Amino acid sequence: MEEVDLIPAEDFCIHHHISYIFISTLHEAGIIEVVAEDEQKFLQAAQLKDIEKLIRLYAELEINMEGIETIAHLLKRMSNMQEQLRSLQQRLRFYEDDDGV
Repeated sequence: MEEVDLIPAEDFCIHHHISYIFISTLHEAGIIEVVAEDEQKFLQAAQLKDIEKLIRLYAELEINMEGIETIAHLLKRMSNMQEQLRSLQQRLRFYEDDDGV
């Protein structure tokens, strides 16, 4: 079973001066994962960077939740496209190296 680093959502919210409602809304929109254990909510450490980015969009740029959902979707698509590009570049290098032999 894969071990995942979990951060208590309450501690995260206190540290970032936000309400848990924001985290809950992101979870309900399918943007982030919230893990529930023993009636306590946790965030995965791997997604903290993305959550902090969304907090800045919401708090500093005053982007509403619909805008954040759209931005999160586009960022995910862009990340997927970058991964596909890396994969295709590796495959291309494989065939280019093969031609020189």
